[in-house]
Amino acid sequence: MADAPSLTNHLLIAMPSLADPNFAQSVTLVCEHSVDKGALGIVVNKPLPMTLAEVLSQMRLEPNDPAIGGRAVLRGGPVHKDRGFVVHRPGGSWDSSHPVSDAVQVTTSRDVLAAMARGEGPRDAFIALGYAGWEVGQLEREMLDNAWLSLPLDEHILFELPYEDRWHAVWRKLGIDVGKLSHVAGHA
Repeated sequence: MADAPSLTNHLLIAMPSLADPNFAQSVTLVCEHSVDKGALGIVVNKPLPMTLAEVLSQMRLEPNDPAIGGRAVLRGGPVHKDRGFVVHRPGGSWDSSHPVSDAVQVTTSRDVLAAMARGEGPRDAFIALGYAGWEVGQLEREMLDNAWLSLPLDEHILFELPYEDRWHAVWRKLGIDVGKLSHVAGHA
């Protein structure tokens, strides 16, 4: 496992057999992954029953445009569900941004939300509350157990597709009829 490649900047696709309610039919952006530190990801296809306006009002911010306030907020994962993450294309100078790749950043500072409320935020951005975390070796074991499939990040899926279409879109991109997949893992 020491030579295992990093899954940073990949999408994890929940296999149909993954029954955990936090991850069933989920697509997760892997923001960090290393064999000595584990992994951190953000689920990118599970909207919460709340809007950005509700998040902004908790921070005493008011959106300039109702369309901004009406944006969905995603359930990013089961860890620290009160912590917000803005996933966006690069651009802007924010207090706390982490580059996932040349195409994606994750920002956790209040200034990015204030800019979004003013209509000046980053291009192609969405908000997630919480994240998914894996201890050292855990994600690799789950992949061997047939819980996840990974593929390099596809920006079209991440930023252009409706949230509810993302899981099925990944399978179509791979040319796989998800309904015909076996629920049993095989290892050679």
